[in-house]
Amino acid sequence: MIRVGRNWVGPIRIALSLLGFPFCLCTSGIRPLTSFSPDQFIARVSKSLSPSGCSLCVLPPSVFTMPCSAPHNKARCPKYPGSETQRFPVPDDKVDWNTDWPQYRPVGYTAPSVLIKPVWADQDIRSFSPRFNALDGNVDRRSHEGDYRVEQGMPLNPRGRTGLTGRGLLGRWGPNHAADPIVTRWKRDSAGQQVSHPVSKLPVLQFVSIKRRDCGEWAIPGGMVDPGELVSLTLQREFSEEALNSLAASPQDRERIHERITQLFNSPGLEVYKGYVDDPRNNDNSWMETVAVNFHDDTGNSVSELPLQAGDDAGQVHWIDLDSVLSLYASHSQFLEVVAKERHAHW
Repeated sequence: MIRVGRNWVGPIRIALSLLGFPFCLCTSGIRPLTSFSPDQFIARVSKSLSPSGCSLCVLPPSVFTMPCSAPHNKARCPKYPGSETQRFPVPDDKVDWNTDWPQYRPVGYTAPSVLIKPVWADQDIRSFSPRFNALDGNVDRRSHEGDYRVEQGMPLNPRGRTGLTGRGLLGRWGPNHAADPIVTRWKRDSAGQQVSHPVSKLPVLQFVSIKRRDCGEWAIPGGMVDPGELVSLTLQREFSEEALNSLAASPQDRERIHERITQLFNSPGLEVYKGYVDDPRNNDNSWMETVAVNFHDDTGNSVSELPLQAGDDAGQVHWIDLDSVLSLYASHSQFLEVVAKERHAHW
């Protein structure tokens, strides 16, 4: 893996973008925008940092956020996922909307899967008048980041320019709300004793990870919040469907899954993050936001006893050891780092 100094990140990203290379320059170095094999998934990489090179900022206890000044990186990867569309290159010093940049010529793109008007997507912005920064009927167009700018009837990404306008793969104009359940347990040996890491001497946590079908990257199971749905219900539903394939289970198994899941998700969860997500699907007018909550099976006799089975948007599903070597989808590595540190586990 090529390593670069943090001061070179901006210039190299610009050079790669102008040359048209399909690379995403992230804080762990230069890496291709391709899927990870299982071997690559567990291969050692540099310890991940937040997009600005800083660690996560701590607000009140157990509430975490990413610095608002951090320029989003994955949201500016040159080639938009699932397409041949190339973003207009945006250097770090031109991300902020307050920076005057008359030469900015973003590329317009909305995926065909969105243009066919599925039930989860908005209409074309010219055919209706959404109420931005408000609860618009059952659709929540409020941002966890606070009020965002709206210019000429179009919402603007609160983290700045991305080189692309429209909706891309996202359904909603403005914030697209998701929920990410981080389900963990202690790693145990054959005798049922907690396993500690040989270097840090701290106990090892395991979390449920899925391999996304759309991009092949490993991720926390999660999904979109349905209009009018409570986030707590989204967390439980998405984990059941993606990690346990509850939709395909028999009525008896489905009842057992529901009982175990409800017990775990009714326990006090650790809210790890709430806000903007640096996601490759983001663009100038549509972006991802999430609420990530950790639900911990401390004794190992709850969800840990249920067989994992990939379903919905997941290709594979496994219990994975938490470790700083992990390279995951979007901002998921940062969420897991918070969980490990909060629970005094190895990272």
